[in-house]
Amino acid sequence: MSEPKASEITPSGVALIGWQELVTASLIGTERAAVPAGPIPGSPGREGAPADPAALVLDRAALLTAARRGGRRPERAEPLAVAEPDTVPAVRRAARLRLARMLGGEHPDLLAEWLAAVAARGRRVPAQSLPALLHQARRGSPADSELRRLVAAAGGPRARWLAELNPEWAFVLSYAPAGEDTWRLGDTARRRGYLSALRARDPDAARELVAASWNAAGPDERVMFLRAIARGLSLADEALLDGALDDRHTWVRKAAADLLAALPGSALAQRMATRAADCLRLSRDSRLLVSPPGGCDAAMRRDGITPVPGSGAAQPTARDHLLLEVIARTPLRTWTDRFGMTPAEILGVPAGSWSPTLLAGWSRAAVSQEDQAWMAALVGWILAGGLPGVASGAEALHQLVRRVDPRPDLLGPDADLLLMTLPAVREAMDVLRFRYQMLKELDDDGAG
Repeated sequence: MSEPKASEITPSGVALIGWQELVTASLIGTERAAVPAGPIPGSPGREGAPADPAALVLDRAALLTAARRGGRRPERAEPLAVAEPDTVPAVRRAARLRLARMLGGEHPDLLAEWLAAVAARGRRVPAQSLPALLHQARRGSPADSELRRLVAAAGGPRARWLAELNPEWAFVLSYAPAGEDTWRLGDTARRRGYLSALRARDPDAARELVAASWNAAGPDERVMFLRAIARGLSLADEALLDGALDDRHTWVRKAAADLLAALPGSALAQRMATRAADCLRLSRDSRLLVSPPGGCDAAMRRDGITPVPGSGAAQPTARDHLLLEVIARTPLRTWTDRFGMTPAEILGVPAGSWSPTLLAGWSRAAVSQEDQAWMAALVGWILAGGLPGVASGAEALHQLVRRVDPRPDLLGPDADLLLMTLPAVREAMDVLRFRYQMLKELDDDGAG
């Protein structure tokens, strides 16, 4: 919960006790800090107050929370403005219940996917769910603005109306339709919202705006630019991204390299394919022979690959890391074309002790390149007895089941044999089933 505003007052005009004062008393102890004595609406008098100072702190915190949630007297007599009408139909009961489960703590990391699916199907969030959803989005990191953008889009004019009433939800207004002055005069949040909206309706204009603003921007803003244009990425963006590989700042270069690696037709992707060809080949007895890079040269560093800090290239951990970075940035069709196999067949070829590294690299590449065939093959292979017990296998499975199309065939009996013994598999199956039902409810909603 956020700290109450200093301007909050009781009907008698006496300032409410500050939330921060209560926090201070609870952190350093009531022996060292006095319990704030300011009035709270509904608080018992001194006669009814508990003798234990610790209990008094808890009581006052509970009462202050209830007082704030209960509302306050209006600052002016004029009635509130009426929200713009929203003609977009809200999702139906099954989807509403699913949203309530996520807002209640069940797979909250899937909220962004749910909101994107809602918007794609021409639906909106039910009005009664908006306050909790706005609160959830506010708690997220401003640097990762995708959830906030989706909340603003799926919330419609009612979300903007609520944001006008509560400054904590003002981020929604950053994604409202805005003029060009927003880009010149707005704060970071509004500029990010303006660029994201422009990218959605006119990718070329957004790219040109970023190019024109690049030199005057700082490193954090440049990273924001790159994140904003990541949606709808195409080879038309390659020149801008390739120039960013020469930026002075590491995070800018890495952001650009990650985007270029997600474009299988980019020059960076082709350079990675050339490096990968030297790392992996098929033996005559149908085994994968692995030769990791011997070091990390300047060209590899420019393409976003960095060595393990403080380790030499000859150490196994460093060699694993370099191989992983190359595989993760290589177009996946490199392997199907070179070996003449399907993704599932390639995964079935023995690779010895290098299997965890290859699994992690291919998984990162599949998620980055949004390759459903590879993601499905990787999930199926792991669930059928791959490497879920290894840390890299568990992490790969965690990421894949949140991106793969949750087809019914991935929920088959093969995985059920492992449910009682492997926590990573149980969690993965739960996510797949949850996503399958979540999307099916929205499809049924749209069909109705």
